[in-house]
Amino acid sequence: MGEKSIQKRKYILDTARKVFVEKGFKKVTMKDIVEACDISRGGLYLYFENTSQIFQEVLKLETQQDDDLFSDSIKEDSTAADILLVFLKEQKNELLRKNDTLTQAIYEYYFENQALPKKENRLKKQFDSAVMIIERLIEIGVENGEFYCEDPAGCARNIMFVLEGLKICAQTIGVTPEMVDQEIAYIFKNLGVEEV
Repeated sequence: MGEKSIQKRKYILDTARKVFVEKGFKKVTMKDIVEACDISRGGLYLYFENTSQIFQEVLKLETQQDDDLFSDSIKEDSTAADILLVFLKEQKNELLRKNDTLTQAIYEYYFENQALPKKENRLKKQFDSAVMIIERLIEIGVENGEFYCEDPAGCARNIMFVLEGLKICAQTIGVTPEMVDQEIAYIFKNLGVEEV
């Protein structure tokens, strides 16, 4: 793929992301994306076959960007507690960006595609990967005396379930920065850290 094609594909994905944020996943048609991108139908089909394929690519791009942002936020001398706090603050920022998030579209996509094989379920992969990373951070924190935790795997799963619950609340009943801060403080308190 030439540079011009790469740029056009990225433009389509960036524009499609905005459409998915605005409409969710279920209501988006290829026509919506054609109109938003101001390209021909054939021009879109040259790159993508359907909205599911576009959405999967949007998710992949979003994940890469989030990973890069997270990596760039970690300092070389960061402790396990520092890294966990950076991760939770990134989650907080996403929760509070209610009008610029793919959360609704992601849940619609996975509700509609429940028959996806586990290895193709990016949401499950991300969840499991985050649990493993948090578990390892907790283990390191325990080894270094930063945390107290008898069950790092259970605690990591619990943290991710809390975050998923907050994502749903952010989209339905709303959350405030103070509410998210309370949950973050509670997570750290359960790890034996009184002040964050």
